[in-house]
Amino acid sequence: MGIFSSIRDAIFGHPKAAAPAPQAAPQPVPAAAAAAPQPAPQPQPTAPAQPVDVEAVLTAIVAEKGNPDLNWQTSIVDLMKLLGLDSSLDNRKELATELGYTGEKDGSAEMNIWLHKAVMAELEKNGGKVPASMKD
Repeated sequence: MGIFSSIRDAIFGHPKAAAPAPQAAPQPVPAAAAAAPQPAPQPQPTAPAQPVDVEAVLTAIVAEKGNPDLNWQTSIVDLMKLLGLDSSLDNRKELATELGYTGEKDGSAEMNIWLHKAVMAELEKNGGKVPASMKD
């Protein structure tokens, strides 16, 4: 499992991310219909999952952990710290490789800004709702 998967799982697996899906009540089957041969069931299309509000989940984690000083909205280091992940340069280099960063992997501000934006873009691709301010 890669670094991005750990970030995604920490956000999407948080209780705040779980949105209850409406459940259809089972319909009773009349006795006469139950005895008759039934056609093979047709596959039902699955409804798309509700998007996970990334900002709301991260805000909830801040409230739970009491880390109001972390600048997770723009800092990849602070985002990783908030999620309880190792934010070392080695891990950020690995994340940069996973996400296709082509610049110098030296921990520069350029690399870290790119990483944060790339993580937010990937979260969105994976079903997250990410505010524009965290993608631009």
